[in-house]
Amino acid sequence: MDHAPAQDNASLFTALLLRARNQQLPLGELFQVAETLSAGGQRVLAAELYKAWIAYNDSNPLLHFVYFNYSVTLRQMDDLAGSIQALQACLRINPQFGQAHINLGRAMEDSGLTLQAIQQWRAYAEQTAEITAERSSHRLMTLQHIGRVMEGAGLLEEAETALWQAIELRPDKPEAGQHWLSLRQHQCKWPVIVTSEHVTARNLVDAMSPLPLGCYSDDPLFQLAKAYRYNTFLVGRPDTTGFTRQTPRIKSGTGQRLRIGYVSSDLRDHAVGFALREVLELHDKSQVEIFAYYCGEARTGDATQDRIKAAVDGWRDIASITDLQAANQIVADEIDILVDVNGFTKHARTKIFAYRPAPVIVAFCGYPGSMGSPYHQYLIADDQIVPPEAEIYYTEKVLRIPCNQPIDRKRVIAKTPTRTEAGLPEDAFVFACFNGMQKITAPVFSRWMDILLATPNSVLWLLGGPDVVNQRLRTLATERGVAPERLIFAPKAANPHHLARIALADLFLDTFPYGAHSTAADAITMGLPVLSLPGKTFASRFCSSIVVAAGIPELVCSSPNDYVAKAITYARNPAALKVVRQSLQDQRDGSVLRDIPALVRRLEELFWQMQGECERGETPVPDLTNLDVYYEIGAELMLENTDFQDEGTYRQRYLEKLARWNEFSPLPRDPRLWTGPSA
Repeated sequence: MDHAPAQDNASLFTALLLRARNQQLPLGELFQVAETLSAGGQRVLAAELYKAWIAYNDSNPLLHFVYFNYSVTLRQMDDLAGSIQALQACLRINPQFGQAHINLGRAMEDSGLTLQAIQQWRAYAEQTAEITAERSSHRLMTLQHIGRVMEGAGLLEEAETALWQAIELRPDKPEAGQHWLSLRQHQCKWPVIVTSEHVTARNLVDAMSPLPLGCYSDDPLFQLAKAYRYNTFLVGRPDTTGFTRQTPRIKSGTGQRLRIGYVSSDLRDHAVGFALREVLELHDKSQVEIFAYYCGEARTGDATQDRIKAAVDGWRDIASITDLQAANQIVADEIDILVDVNGFTKHARTKIFAYRPAPVIVAFCGYPGSMGSPYHQYLIADDQIVPPEAEIYYTEKVLRIPCNQPIDRKRVIAKTPTRTEAGLPEDAFVFACFNGMQKITAPVFSRWMDILLATPNSVLWLLGGPDVVNQRLRTLATERGVAPERLIFAPKAANPHHLARIALADLFLDTFPYGAHSTAADAITMGLPVLSLPGKTFASRFCSSIVVAAGIPELVCSSPNDYVAKAITYARNPAALKVVRQSLQDQRDGSVLRDIPALVRRLEELFWQMQGECERGETPVPDLTNLDVYYEIGAELMLENTDFQDEGTYRQRYLEKLARWNEFSPLPRDPRLWTGPSA
């Protein structure tokens, strides 16, 4: 229809309506024509055709399918009310139509009818108690939707219950497990991993996604192998038929500018947006041309996004287009170096990079770890996060800037409140941690209780979660002999006010294995010293990088015992802590942490280094050898749930298991630990 003249199209459509009215338009042809109309942007006509067919074919035994397709078209037209009506009509004809139940719940949710959506899905879940293969699939999806919506509504216990039902139904499917594990971490429910007759610990280890794994385990080899496995299943190998891999443009020494593309869902009022906005403003526009590819939620009146839009040469909103379309846009913009700012975080569009729409792809800023992919060639870090001996934990070539945490020196900070106004005692020593609840582990909490028990005139100031979670932590404190009122929870506050109140604390206690990132930079910015315990993973070493860059390396601890001892010492010896705070203040403006112009200059040097290597055919190729084996070994070791171990012990455990694996089935050499048979 779409290739004929407009008058002919109108005549053809009139003829179709007449055939539908006379019950002479077969179902297959109806679907085909309607799909063609929708694909051609003529959804109004597709909907009109469905409506006519339904009106005059109400005795057709497959009428419910037509109602369902009609609902999809109406949904695409943003007619939620019409879509809901069509789905309800579909289900009156066939109450067992699982996908209609699921879509109806989604439409209700999007209409703001969250309770009705949950009731809709629950009703279908009850209908599918006796499972067939088809019903099993629909029941699984329904339970996952219930869990997701309840989590969004703050009904965490109910969400956890629904997701557990989904896990027990299909323990081999990771989606429900991912959310369930993350929910338990956010609720400080320990142990995080629990099993049942139907669900093994290994099922849940396999389900855990890379970011929550960083909160659970300080195992950089397993973190790498998990990223590799996650990328393999999440992205796979896209169909690149007709998509030409980009070759480098010769720019070194020509005076031409490099075209740099930043891809992120967080170029807005978000920790990543706060970190990058001054970086983007300081780029030398005589050297580089900056494009931002935004894949996040639509924003209006967002101050950070407005600043970023003003700073870049090209702003592209790619949220509503496909990965392939986004890749084609990047090709059209002739990007030389594409920066993945998301990694494996919310709203990431990793598949875009799999098309290789730019000659060079680099990971930076948004995700603490290796991507473990065949197409991320570089990773930007610093010497503290990735010392040379730790490069074996990354498939990318590691390049370094002075400090991996950019900050915005123009942050708006409100007036500092009094302790009383912030709900704090005026005369107590205030330990603080403003990390998310998911970063608090049982061993970390135990160390905090040891510190509080040894310093009676102290309190612990935490960023508040849901009331039930706050109460859980107070109950756990009571069980350790710490008065529950010594745990004080800070309510959510606008960023300028949150920054202002940080200054009221005496000492920030970092978490392990996933430490503070921008939160530590915020604390340092406000003059609050941060006590950090680095491990082996990127996530566990990030905070120590910020502490060192701020000029107070004495607050970097060597072990959990050292961490507890230093916290107690500073609480008992305010004079010693005052020296640290004064040192922090004296070095503030001249510190590496706040020298953003130097960071940006170094970043641009690295971009040109990557460009030069690419032009010479020296772009590194990620080596993924044996990562499946490292995954299996890491999964075994993770079940032992070791909190902290030194580097030598850690590597030896892997080497012993690699040797046993090699005895069973010889392993090829890899650039990590298995460097040869003699290893």
